Amino acid sequence: MLSADEHSHETGCRAINQPIGLSSNRVVAADSHHSLFGTMGLRPLIFLAAALLSGPVAAQEPLDEILPVRGLSIAAPAPEHVDEFAAFIQQELIPLQVNTLVLRVDFDYEYESYPEVRGDEALSKEEVRRIVDAARSGSIRVIPLLNLLGHQSWHGTAKGLLREFPEFDETPHIELPEEFIWPNEDELYVKSYCPLHPDVHEVVFALVDELVEVFEADAFHAGMDEVFYIGHDQCSRCAGKDKAELFADEVTRIRDHLAAQGRELWIWGDRLLDGETTGLGMWEASTNDTFRAIDLIPRDVVITDWHYTRAAPTAPLFAMKGLRVISCPFRYPEVATEQLAQMLMYRRNTTPQTRDLFAGVMQTIWSDAKTFMDQYYGRVDTAHPRGGDQAATFKALFESIGRLDVEN
Repeated sequence: MLSADEHSHETGCRAINQPIGLSSNRVVAADSHHSLFGTMGLRPLIFLAAALLSGPVAAQEPLDEILPVRGLSIAAPAPEHVDEFAAFIQQELIPLQVNTLVLRVDFDYEYESYPEVRGDEALSKEEVRRIVDAARSGSIRVIPLLNLLGHQSWHGTAKGLLREFPEFDETPHIELPEEFIWPNEDELYVKSYCPLHPDVHEVVFALVDELVEVFEADAFHAGMDEVFYIGHDQCSRCAGKDKAELFADEVTRIRDHLAAQGRELWIWGDRLLDGETTGLGMWEASTNDTFRAIDLIPRDVVITDWHYTRAAPTAPLFAMKGLRVISCPFRYPEVATEQLAQMLMYRRNTTPQTRDLFAGVMQTIWSDAKTFMDQYYGRVDTAHPRGGDQAATFKALFESIGRLDVEN
């Protein structure tokens, strides 16, 4: 993250001078001159999208068969906005046929096992219940998110876990600055906890268990994106360890804990992509050797594959490895509809053995919930300062999804 209102998935990418437009025959993204995915012909995708989104063949199947996951990822609302958010679920998300809601809770819940980690806008059990009930009224699956491994700080502030348990810090020798500047000499973006600390999982799993219980969830999203501090050479436990194995072992440990309760693990996919080979770079992919973990993690981990300035066709890589994958856009409507068209194409043309591994799409929102609702209803300016529009992208994506079901 580079601002309080947007997530680093997007801000980590270099800024583009102007929004991508359908009038062009090419999507030109950052570093496109040396990226395998930097330029993509839009014309075939436009024709493909038109055929798939309006054709009678798609309408012969139920929407859940055409596109099983139709998701929204957004920050959990502050307590004072819970009722408005619950109404938004019922009045907007349910009619749009959203069926999956990933809520970024992090430390904004009134944890009882370790109450000291709570954030300033912690939700109560009763407030969570109102959200869950609203979602359940439309059969929306709610999946809570608590960032694990990485994203344990923001700018100059440690988040709840490292604030209260500084001994878990992978890089305690790197101090959080009073004024954050990127890039910096320490290559500090966000802190990580040390996955080999003997006491960290006792705390982490207690928090995870509380979240999945209060949300009555059958899955949990662990984040695990943009992990730049891992296997640090000054960590007494991790120095010299294989970073891919460290990452995979942490994924596996979290997965095994959840699987014992009959629950799924979801994670972001960027650390499992080779940033050098693909040209995707250090934000959308890994340049610190964690990408080899793609072959080491359990096959039932669900991958949320985010690409925000281009529809990088990485979903097949995950699916061909036996991993379920969900494509995730953010602020460009053209990119979102391309990702949808790609997902539909994969599902229509792959083998029966891999079809369900191409699980669907999930819009990501990187403002707070109140800001997004205000943007959605036109109460505030919706233009993103770096180009694009997250509210317009959400509307474009789900209008396209709605056309899939128009004849059912």
